[in-house]
Amino acid sequence: MKQILILAEGEIAKHFVIRISKKRVAQNQYHVVSYKSDMPELKNSQNIMFSKADPTSFSRMSNLFDNAKYSQVFIILDVADDVKQAIKNIRTIDERIRIVLVNQWEDKRLGKGYNNVTVLDIFDLIATHIYDHLPNVPVIAKNVGLGEGEIMEMRIPFGSAYAFRHIGSIVQKKWKITAIYRDGKQIIPTSATMIKPNDNIIAIGRPLVLDSVYRGVNSHKGLFPEPFGKNIYLFFDFNEDRKNALRYIEEARYFASKLENKQLIVRIVNPTDFLLIEKLKEMQDDKLILSISYGVKEEKYYIVEDIQKYDVGIVLASVETFSKKGRMQRFYEFKKLVYIFGDTSLEYINSCVVTMNDKEKMESISSSAFDVAETFKFKLVLCDYDPEGDFENKKMIIEHYEALSHIFNTELDIEQKIANPIREISGMKNILQVAPFDGKWQADSYFQFFAMKFSDYLLTKHKHPKILVPYDIDDE
Repeated sequence: MKQILILAEGEIAKHFVIRISKKRVAQNQYHVVSYKSDMPELKNSQNIMFSKADPTSFSRMSNLFDNAKYSQVFIILDVADDVKQAIKNIRTIDERIRIVLVNQWEDKRLGKGYNNVTVLDIFDLIATHIYDHLPNVPVIAKNVGLGEGEIMEMRIPFGSAYAFRHIGSIVQKKWKITAIYRDGKQIIPTSATMIKPNDNIIAIGRPLVLDSVYRGVNSHKGLFPEPFGKNIYLFFDFNEDRKNALRYIEEARYFASKLENKQLIVRIVNPTDFLLIEKLKEMQDDKLILSISYGVKEEKYYIVEDIQKYDVGIVLASVETFSKKGRMQRFYEFKKLVYIFGDTSLEYINSCVVTMNDKEKMESISSSAFDVAETFKFKLVLCDYDPEGDFENKKMIIEHYEALSHIFNTELDIEQKIANPIREISGMKNILQVAPFDGKWQADSYFQFFAMKFSDYLLTKHKHPKILVPYDIDDE
């Protein structure tokens, strides 16, 4: 049993003693020492002993330590000078014992200069607790782990990108959802657990990562491409894109014009056409940043620096540039949206098309699909094209998208047809495809998988532009 000494005076001390009497710990024995005020009479407090003694008296403190072996001392006194003398007495008696000191004054020097002393500043504690009640402020665990925000509680609002999604469909890199609280009950989630509006989730991870997740949880329409990041990153490889560079940059600028307060960052690699570079430089303004790689560093370092420096949310690239030199996998590892240019420019698009896929993948891209449709004022079309006519297994997906269409107040068309999905999509005009992105596609797999795997078809045709939404293959 641990012996704990509490030097107690004032209202805070009284409340603390009452609390430990209610939250009894059988392994602790408390010795409450006061010298002016009377501590409250407590029932069933067999593990709390009260006595009178002056903590500023060295001899009285010395007698207390002679009669018991304390493992910890709490100093909760209402006079600053008494606190200073008490801690001085205790440190003279025992140089190593752990001390917890309550600082009720705006004196940052109180308790400084002593080892193994934890100072609790009452003003900071109250201000922090009040701050936690502000809207749009995440609640973090302050007395667990490092207390730096690596454990966070988040409430799921209606319209959140995380609402109505299964845990297994959410990319969780360097963070993890460990618990869900719903209707006063705790749920230990599995990959099949669905998150619902008004749920409170407990997440563990790196503080900076959790801050980003919190913004994503609470993001609302108009913030696209969040929660993946903020700005737009156009990646040019002049070996592949020189002929279409001006068209691509005009489309990228049109893309940016549809978003709120976003920057367009243009990275050029293999800059072999200097006349073209001069034309691009003339387009620079406060919304367009041009960066040119002249081969000083490896390409991957430029990409890493750009994504981190500019808070990139979506990467724009041609099929040829995106699929060369391991770039597809590199962008997938950063879990960023990717826009692939098509033969049809974005300004002529009128519909956003999602083709039926695995349930988890469909959920993982659903919020992004609705956000794209709302941002660019497209009609959203959910296409269930099945050569076998197996529509029964897609009911849950359709219900999920219908629920989101009401939340986002976005028009949703559902098309079900016994047909080859590749042939049907190929015949459409003026559409933007939204598809899950797992980093495994091969741009040259068209002939091998033409009639077998729709996802591999996406990078083999240039007709339609596409937005690829990262999906974690570890959750498949």
